[in-house]
This record gives sequence, structure tokens and C-alpha cells, in this order.
Amino acid sequence: MTERTDSVHTVFVDQTDPLAAPLLEELAIEYSTRYGRTRDEIYEDLTTYPAEEFAAPGGALLVVVENGTSVAGGAFRRYDEDTAELKRIWTSASHRRRGLGRIVLRDLEAEILRAGYSRIFLTTGPRQPEAVALYLAAGYTPLFDRSLPPQDVGIHGFEKALPTATTLPSGWAAKEYESV
Repeated sequence: MTERTDSVHTVFVDQTDPLAAPLLEELAIEYSTRYGRTRDEIYEDLTTYPAEEFAAPGGALLVVVENGTSVAGGAFRRYDEDTAELKRIWTSASHRRRGLGRIVLRDLEAEILRAGYSRIFLTTGPRQPEAVALYLAAGYTPLFDRSLPPQDVGIHGFEKALPTATTLPSGWAAKEYESV
């Protein structure tokens, strides 16, 4: 990290909130650049995805805001009864290497825990080594053979078990998990 992150705050928003727009716009550009579809095709996929997938009680969309500007974000949705699926993890290109991705994961994981899930699942693409590094550093278990070249693996799946009431030390509340 090269900059301080104490000037940022997180907010949960609806997919149509103006704070979510930069996330969706930059993701469309990023995915287009890395995977070859047009920016407009990807943007349409992102913006026409059912917003209720990323709304309570089963999901949420989080944006990291600094001085009124969206600089990072991510979302989760219900994957199954016990599992949340992370989606749309993003950091603005001009704000990378500041630990904002870790803030997104920390706050989403805390919200996922509050929503009652005990496991997180996610996938990322073979042309996103930064994402792979983030998930590995955050304790996610790869569901693929790491000895293979990324292009041979294809979609990179990850999972992470979350502490539950039965695995938490006595007196340890979900709120305390946020500071981990």
C-alpha cells in the first residue's frame, strides 16, 4: 500500500444508486480489455443483472467512497442456503495498491456473516492475477490446480469458511469479526 485509507468509508447501496455507476462502468472497461468482448456488451450484462440478487436479505452491494467518489466496491448474492457468492469486486485503476480491495472483502465478509452464511464462494478469470493474489492473501482456498498455467485452468474458483456461532470463542460477536 502506498497511501493511507483512513479517509474512506463504505456504504451499502442498490445497484441503481449513482455511487454504483463507476463500479459498473470501470468493470465493463476492465473486462472488455482483458477478455475481448465490447465494453457496451459487458456493461449491458452488468446493468441488466437482476438488482434483487444483490439486495438484502440474501445479498448486498458495497461501495467504498472517498471524498464523495466511488473508489472500490463489490457485492455478494445467495449461492445456496449456507453460501454467499462474491461478485463484482473492483478497485478503480487510479486507486489501486492502497488496500481498498481488502477493505471491500473485510466489510463484505462481515455482512455475509451477519446475513447468516457460513461459507463464501467466488470465481475470477484467468487474466486477473491481481484478484487471485488478493483472494489468496485474504485466506481463500483455491478450488483449482495452482501448478497449472492460468489459461489452462480457465475460471478460478475459491472458497472460504466463515466462523459460525459454534466455531467462535465464547463472547465473540460477529461485529468483532469486522476488525479481523
